[in-house]
Amino acid sequence: MNAADVVTAVLLPAGAAFSAVGALGVLRFPDLLTRLHAATKPQTIGLLLILAGVAPQADSVADATPLLLVAAFQLITAPVAAQTIGAAAHRSGAVDPDTLTLDESSDPGDRA
Repeated sequence: MNAADVVTAVLLPAGAAFSAVGALGVLRFPDLLTRLHAATKPQTIGLLLILAGVAPQADSVADATPLLLVAAFQLITAPVAAQTIGAAAHRSGAVDPDTLTLDESSDPGDRA
């Protein structure tokens, strides 16, 4: 067993565990914002760990390049999508303002 196999053997299960915990959070958390957090943070880390575990098994840089593109797109799109969904939910009234510690998107006159 070489070093690439050891790296893969560690990172793939770690990524799968992060993804599983994120999926469990989506099912178990009570409201939209906590579910959104569970759907983006651990899923992104899980995917990055899986991609990092697959990369050492690539035969060449050309084979690993798509993995880098997937990682870059995931890092760009997941936070933007989460921010957009969260903002839309807040504007539509789907978020309970009492559960927020600080609501910076409310009317400035409402802040204490």
